[in-house]
Amino acid sequence: MMAGSGFTFTDADGHDVPVAVGIAVAPGEAGADARVSVTLSPTTPAPSSAPSPPTGEVRWSCTPAAAREVAAALVRAAEEAENASAEGPVTVRADELRRGDVRDGERPMTVDGARTDGSTAHITWKSVEGRTWTQSYDVNTAITLRRRLPGTR
Repeated sequence: MMAGSGFTFTDADGHDVPVAVGIAVAPGEAGADARVSVTLSPTTPAPSSAPSPPTGEVRWSCTPAAAREVAAALVRAAEEAENASAEGPVTVRADELRRGDVRDGERPMTVDGARTDGSTAHITWKSVEGRTWTQSYDVNTAITLRRRLPGTR
């Protein structure tokens, strides 16, 4: 049996591609053994637990843990797209950094916290892998950001 929800993506050519997401529960499967099913279909059929997709459909399945990883990656991509600066990278002084700012570079890192102590800015960074560390900068150090969130500290 398959229960789930559907929505639409747009492909590279601008065509809508219906997506159905649900859980396919086979006899003897439960919890972490159940499979999450994702169906891409040009005809928007309801999700089913059929072993092979109808012509024109692409179907994947994965473990709940893998589905969470995909969902987290989609959330990160959505946040990046929503908060991307239309003007491109911006450069700010270290003492102007605020939580949520994303540093530009090969390995993006997000400001998790920032405080100033006299002429030193203490910035706590967080990597996409979840590691955190604190670096100290002169308050006048120029930091190039890929994304600048609106608002104040």
